[in-house]
Amino acid sequence: MKILWVKSDLLHPTTKGGHIRTLEMLKRIATRHEVHYAAFDDDPAGTGKRLSSQYCAKVYTVAHRAPGRTSPAFVAQLARGVFSRFPVAIFRYRSAAMAGVLAEIIRKENFDSIVCDFVTPAINFPSMRPCVVFEHNVETVLWRRHAQNARNIAERLYLQLQASRMFRYEGEVCRTARHVIAVSREDATQLQEMFGIAPVSFIPTGVDVAYFTPPQASPRDGLVFVGSMDWLPNIDGMRWFCQDVLPLIRVRRPDCRLSIVGRTPSREILRLGERDPLIEITGTVPEVRPWLWKAAVSIVPLRIGGGTRMKIYEAMAARTPVVSTTIGAEGLEVNPSRDICIADDAPAFAERCLELLADRDLRNAQAEAAWTLVEQEFGWDKIAHRFEAILAKYPARA
Repeated sequence: MKILWVKSDLLHPTTKGGHIRTLEMLKRIATRHEVHYAAFDDDPAGTGKRLSSQYCAKVYTVAHRAPGRTSPAFVAQLARGVFSRFPVAIFRYRSAAMAGVLAEIIRKENFDSIVCDFVTPAINFPSMRPCVVFEHNVETVLWRRHAQNARNIAERLYLQLQASRMFRYEGEVCRTARHVIAVSREDATQLQEMFGIAPVSFIPTGVDVAYFTPPQASPRDGLVFVGSMDWLPNIDGMRWFCQDVLPLIRVRRPDCRLSIVGRTPSREILRLGERDPLIEITGTVPEVRPWLWKAAVSIVPLRIGGGTRMKIYEAMAARTPVVSTTIGAEGLEVNPSRDICIADDAPAFAERCLELLADRDLRNAQAEAAWTLVEQEFGWDKIAHRFEAILAKYPARA
């Protein structure tokens, strides 16, 4: 097949779950098919474009930089978001230049399949009718959960407005597209029910088990959270954990350490480390494996989210026991109490962490069951083949 894959950004540096999922599949798909990739490029060093040959035969880029979330320009976009018919998360990426590039290459290249990766790039397509939309999250659900967890009435009203606009936009994109692929059975069902579309395919999340498996047994201690620290669900989750859960753990383990590992920590997250010497904020790291390998427990205390959390399967492959909320593990094929611990309120979450921290045999048993699960079921080769089969079933030139 000749495939056009369109995303809002290039895949290097690979710092987000969406980057990892797309990159790992495309590296395998590109060995069997001709992949063309289109994205915005805001990297003056050119790293993303230079490394794009790892996953595509041809790359098309347009210079575009969405304002950072702490910049005055972003505040201005939030203000515009009161009046725009598009959600802020979408119109930030509207580009006449990208729209022109996509219209031209779709007209010239005669692609067998066209993939819109996330709903974000859809705003720049000439038409969604030939496209397969790859939904890493159900975006409307994500924004509704933001609104439910807002800290004040003004924030809640604004987020509810954004959620309603995302519902209209996401529904229109999904209903117009050739087909929709979700990342879990739960997401596929939600998309069908919310937007009246059927069928919706789904592929599970994968993991490179060999890459994350620790080279040798070594001492483990403390807690670790891995995730992009400029993403609102991660910020909210760590705020809740540090305020409500960690103090309960410290009653019985006053020396318990926590490492928060992820790029671009917000000012709020940095203050957590400034106030508590046992909380380490790493910022961007070359790779996350050493942090997983030395931690006794990986925590996923998310109260907001959509799609599936790749960080859970990565921790499982690293033989690091996981404690997660139900939302954190949502959509993943896991077996609570066997290969993962699930807890949704602060006392229960603290208790699961304390049990694992205190009992090495319990940690080892959970880690072994989890590693076996991902090794047998969720390698990227299997996932990529499933994705290809769906694309072949729903060609652009139907």
